[in-house]
Amino acid sequence: MSFHKSDSRTPLAPTEYTKIPTVAAGYGENEKPKGGKGGQPKFIRSDMADVPVQQAAGSTLPLVITRKKGDDSEDGNYNPFEHRKVEHPTSDLETFVHLLKGSLGSGILAMPMAFSHAGLWFGLVATFAVGTLCTYCVHILVKCAHILCRRRKIPMMGFADVAEQAFLDGPPSLNRWSRFIRFMVNTFLVIDLLGCCCIYLVFVATNVEQVVRVYMETELSIRVWIMIVTAPLLLMCLVRNLKFLTPFSMIANILMFVGIVITFIYMFTDLPAPVERPGIVAVPEWPLFFGTVIFALEGIGVVMSLENDMKNPTHFIGCPSVLNLGMGLVIALYTLVGFFGFLKYGPETQASITLNLPLEDKLAQSVKLMIAIAIFFTFTLQFYVPVTILWKGLEHKIRPEKQNISEYGLRIFLVLLCGGIAVALPNLGPFISLIGAVCLSTLGMIVPATIELAVYHEDPGYGRFKWRLWKNTGLILFGVVGFVAGTYVSIIEFHAEFSGGH
Repeated sequence: MSFHKSDSRTPLAPTEYTKIPTVAAGYGENEKPKGGKGGQPKFIRSDMADVPVQQAAGSTLPLVITRKKGDDSEDGNYNPFEHRKVEHPTSDLETFVHLLKGSLGSGILAMPMAFSHAGLWFGLVATFAVGTLCTYCVHILVKCAHILCRRRKIPMMGFADVAEQAFLDGPPSLNRWSRFIRFMVNTFLVIDLLGCCCIYLVFVATNVEQVVRVYMETELSIRVWIMIVTAPLLLMCLVRNLKFLTPFSMIANILMFVGIVITFIYMFTDLPAPVERPGIVAVPEWPLFFGTVIFALEGIGVVMSLENDMKNPTHFIGCPSVLNLGMGLVIALYTLVGFFGFLKYGPETQASITLNLPLEDKLAQSVKLMIAIAIFFTFTLQFYVPVTILWKGLEHKIRPEKQNISEYGLRIFLVLLCGGIAVALPNLGPFISLIGAVCLSTLGMIVPATIELAVYHEDPGYGRFKWRLWKNTGLILFGVVGFVAGTYVSIIEFHAEFSGGH
């Protein structure tokens, strides 16, 4: 969230899906065997490339490989960028726009709540710090992907592929865990995306309930509204072709844009003095801030798909670069909204800034409904990705004549699962923080740092005084602390809600 983190986490245009190219267990003339036992090469086997990935916009979406199948040269000076056969490569500007689309979404609406768990001035500094850290971890992932592509003569890789190949190339003790790290990355991506779907249900139900309450004497609980919202999604999520969902993406983007602009107008009206808000809050609240901010800012899932599709992939990282400019703008906007949103509403700030808009105002009611409809349509697009990952893992285990009914059954089950979780945990705040702490601290910090340690293990090494080792150890520890603390505090929040003390 971004809750879209596009919330705008909406998938981009449909693309053709292909598997990671299989690498032959052979060596170039100047390449010496590097591998495990018996000097066997440590390549991604064809049976490992079992999960096709999709191009989508959003903070943590699976990665795409849009290329035509073909033979790759294996000369001694292999350049993976020259061997990428992308049907419609994107320019630097197009990639920049896609990066903004994938990182800016309804997650921006949760930033004022994040600041309420940090304080006005500490939140300002910490948001820039966390955003910079997330961007740096993206640099690590992309740079390691480039190294592995050259080393193993593979034109392009997805997130899970980079993690798996890094473990195969790393210390012998990591080799046996290569399949596990691939499974873990895909698992956390699925959990993150399904968690976002649950958050969407709560978000839509909460905003609709606020508006309807103004005109209805009989109030329905938020849990009932979640069930009402879930019902039509059971049918919409049976659509298997992403092309038919694209119009919903366009409608969602327009409604989201208009709704956010009007929200900004309310937010910047009659602002109080900064001295009326706490500059920093108690430390026990910080994990909720961390989980929410990393959930809103983390774009680790979209970056490899964008880099793989670029006409000039070397322009994606570096200084200046598409990534630095795009994430710099995203961080600035999120900080701006968080700062002024908390300044405006203070201790009354809710999980989504739209929930703070005046209920009796017709324009505010239209904003709530516009953004709720946008998020509702985004659900089907966001849902497409985890279903694809899960189905590709199950498809080969089911008889062909039963595959259609089985896939429909999987889709219905997952929608009901999301609805059940949302009904059980209808509190947006700790839910957002929980998903950010569990999934995105792992995918956005711990995994990239571990990948770099594995890739740099032998060549080129950890550097003078082993600075890469100390740096990545620090990133891993920071991610672990965020994981544990964010999860613990979120669970405490949920417990307080169920016990009536929230």
